[in-house]
Amino acid sequence: MKFSGLSAFPLTPMTEEGIDVSSFAVLVQRLAAAGVDSIGALGSTGSYAYLTREERARVARLAVDNAGGVPVMVGIGSLRTRDVLAHAEDAQRAGASAVLLAPVSYQKLSADEVYGLFEAVTRNLSVPLCVYDNPGATRFEFSDELHGRIAALPNVRSIKIPGVPADLEDAKARVERLRALVPEQVTIGVSGDAFGARGLAAGCGVWFSVIGGLFPKTALAITRAAQRGDVEEALRLSARLQPLWDLFAKCGGSLRAVAAAAEMLGLVKGPCLPLPLKAIQGADRERLAQLIRELELA
Repeated sequence: MKFSGLSAFPLTPMTEEGIDVSSFAVLVQRLAAAGVDSIGALGSTGSYAYLTREERARVARLAVDNAGGVPVMVGIGSLRTRDVLAHAEDAQRAGASAVLLAPVSYQKLSADEVYGLFEAVTRNLSVPLCVYDNPGATRFEFSDELHGRIAALPNVRSIKIPGVPADLEDAKARVERLRALVPEQVTIGVSGDAFGARGLAAGCGVWFSVIGGLFPKTALAITRAAQRGDVEEALRLSARLQPLWDLFAKCGGSLRAVAAAAEMLGLVKGPCLPLPLKAIQGADRERLAQLIRELELA
């Protein structure tokens, strides 16, 4: 799998009884039809931490089966190395083109423990791995030195960083600092949708996107503008979405808002998140519906 362009992360719609198989298949098929560069199943937006091994294996198979040949990356994060290895095996058996690994923990991990995790996993992989740097969820902060050590391991091919500085020149400097520490074959990708355009403009090779998983045409327009070197247009298209980024921030992240949007658009049955998580309601939900219309997201 080549880590470049737009990697779109869909929801994993579910009830307390199990995965909403038909809705998930539709979400993945929409992404393939839109022409995204890759699909990220079982990322944070895919609620991987809330699923059993059997449910995760099923989602991985469904994603690959409905992706129409688009490369699928599957999240394998878990609390124990033993379980991460099991999820990696399941993802590879399902036909995943890559895996995504965050250092999930209950006890705070040390840098040596995180390195040991990635060392153990990469020894047992036959597909590329993307390092998922997500301190907001894992409470673990990677140093650039640790990224460099992990990036030298076999099969590591991308690093998913949590945003870039607000100033474009500062963003370029941040990407360049990390770029200097990792092998040439390892791409640097940006996450956090508000940072997507700026990250691509700063030299990131891929945007790992939540809105790409629900509104792929909107995210693709930003991505393709950046790829052809039209930085001004990419930043303009992203700035146009600032009210959406503001709503995400107000709601504590994008997951609950994107779940509400998918429900409102009839793409999934509500409620679609694993309890105790809930899609946004009330005034925030009404504001989201207004933005979907005004920004022509649907």
